[in-house]
Amino acid sequence: MTTTQSVTKKLPEVTLAFWIMKIAATTLGETAGDLFSQTLRLGYFLTTLALFLVFVVTLVVQLRSARYQPFCYWTVILSTSMAGTTLSDFMNREADPRYLPAGETSLGWGPQGLGLGYPQGAAILVSLLLLVFLCWKLSGMTFRITEIVTLRGEALFWTAILVSNTLGTSMGDFLSDSSGLGYLGGAALVTALLLVLVTLTRVPAVPNVLLFWIAFVLTRPLGATAGDLLTKPVAKGGLDLGTAGSSAVLLTVLLGLMAYQQATRTPRLRNTGDGV
Repeated sequence: MTTTQSVTKKLPEVTLAFWIMKIAATTLGETAGDLFSQTLRLGYFLTTLALFLVFVVTLVVQLRSARYQPFCYWTVILSTSMAGTTLSDFMNREADPRYLPAGETSLGWGPQGLGLGYPQGAAILVSLLLLVFLCWKLSGMTFRITEIVTLRGEALFWTAILVSNTLGTSMGDFLSDSSGLGYLGGAALVTALLLVLVTLTRVPAVPNVLLFWIAFVLTRPLGATAGDLLTKPVAKGGLDLGTAGSSAVLLTVLLGLMAYQQATRTPRLRNTGDGV
């Protein structure tokens, strides 16, 4: 006698398209976060509060979804990227003359930033991410996203995503602003590290799950450095395309990819059971 249970997957398969969309979403998260906090001068504090509200709303929709929906999933990824951008800036920076009109001393409403600096901010975020993974490990839930089918598993997954995207922003800003590599050099370094991870997938002794999460964190600083490269002034090593224009182009690309994935999506069912 065989009992079979069909479980509908709510998270995507990890393919090349997945990584392309992840990089597009995280780069858009950087440019859009800067658009709200700096260009529109809402400030890091108010923008972070607003984007966390957006994150909660999109996450509720994702958790209530019965199966994988590209628009739901990637909207949450985008909201965590934007919120992670402004939260990282709030943690690491203070009101900076670079982002202020002449004669003004504040950026938006509320606290201007904690001014922790990138190393200390990154250390705090690394500790938080390790704590999330420890809780995840102790829960006994799988780390493989294609096998996450429970509400508890999704909650752990999205918590890790939010913290990792915030950490990735701090790492990317450090590479761009403080490491001496500049925007292009920072992006090139992260790209090289990602290529190393691709090579390591062929090494049986290295768990693919570990490589996935390292790559997931590293794609965020790639998005941060790429976003800075697109938006910052030419004098500072950027292309000076502006946060609004860059965000519009990236949003168009991401929406196009989501529409394609939605159109080609087929229900994915995983059968589990024991023969007796």
